[in-house]
Amino acid sequence: MSKINRVTLIVLDSAGVGELPDARQYGDEGSNTLGNLASAAGGLNLPNMEKMGLGNIIDILGVSPVVNPENSAFGKAAEASSGKDTTIGHWEIAGIIKTDPFPTFPNGFSDETIREFEEKTGHKVIGNCVASGTQIIDELGDEHVKTGALIVYTSADSVFQIAAHEGVVPIEEQYRFCEIAREMLSVGRVIARPFIGESGAYARTTNRHDYSMEPEGVTILDKLQENGKEVLGVGKIYDIFAGRGVTNYVRSKNNMEGVDRTIEYLKEKSSGLIFTNLVDFDMHFGHRRDVQGYKNALEEFDARLPDIMENMNDDDVLMLTADHGCDPTQPGTDHTREYIPIVVYGKKIKSADLGERKAFADIASTIEEMLLGGKPSGSFASDIL
Repeated sequence: MSKINRVTLIVLDSAGVGELPDARQYGDEGSNTLGNLASAAGGLNLPNMEKMGLGNIIDILGVSPVVNPENSAFGKAAEASSGKDTTIGHWEIAGIIKTDPFPTFPNGFSDETIREFEEKTGHKVIGNCVASGTQIIDELGDEHVKTGALIVYTSADSVFQIAAHEGVVPIEEQYRFCEIAREMLSVGRVIARPFIGESGAYARTTNRHDYSMEPEGVTILDKLQENGKEVLGVGKIYDIFAGRGVTNYVRSKNNMEGVDRTIEYLKEKSSGLIFTNLVDFDMHFGHRRDVQGYKNALEEFDARLPDIMENMNDDDVLMLTADHGCDPTQPGTDHTREYIPIVVYGKKIKSADLGERKAFADIASTIEEMLLGGKPSGSFASDIL
């Protein structure tokens, strides 16, 4: 097999490619983030991902299939884990299949939990319900600013979210409250959701911070680190894996900064994995059911792909994927249970249809074979090198 020195894995957060067979169990029948988005937006202009074979995976209006895409392979993967959230999706991409989902809280958190949190933080709690993050600060922001009570809410995912105005509760104090909640709870993530502004015009800031559980098993990040390889995280990768297996990291405030930071890592001499999450697709457009915003963000990312490719070495590989769906044409504001795309590019990559993979974890197996050797189960490295 041709030697690969470095893999850059970019997660287009929520860019699913069609409902999974069990989508009905999650209320997600008919979901298809990229396909439905393209139809609703009148087509997508993604010439670079088109050349890489994105249009070969599913029908995407404006993105044509290509015959034998040069130096690119394409396919899709089903989620073997139970759930459709960020943590489970990323963990499975990294090699952990979690069949018991994280607990969710459709009726809010228990009185006992809230009382304990209030006692440990010294702040009263308001909210404690399933809610949209933007709506709940509009509804409860004034009360929070007046009383200092913390806005706590959840979603269809396993999350304990704390919203507070940065002028009322300093950001470091908000983070400390999240650390308290993290120690208390078995939820997938505790998330700081700071905001600013005045009554009627509150806006969330880019100081969001996720506190995930430590991975329940060995990830490809762990294996690479143990073998002396670098694992460079961009965006919220460090947070999702609770820092484990990450040798260096930078956070990013938006997609384009995430691309910039990825390119900066590419310019360094390194051997291992650059692991990037681009969250805007999900956070700003998927959850908010913003078709035009999602379209624009995808096209903006596609336009940056040449910048990424120009900074790759001949023994580098680029992988594009997602962690779940968040179809902006579906009702509600939750993630959607979907296949994820797999698009692979590199000077040593040969054109291949990877078909339908049984698990996101095939990505981890492939990276393991490329960078560490062996023949891990599920790897498609030998199909493309």
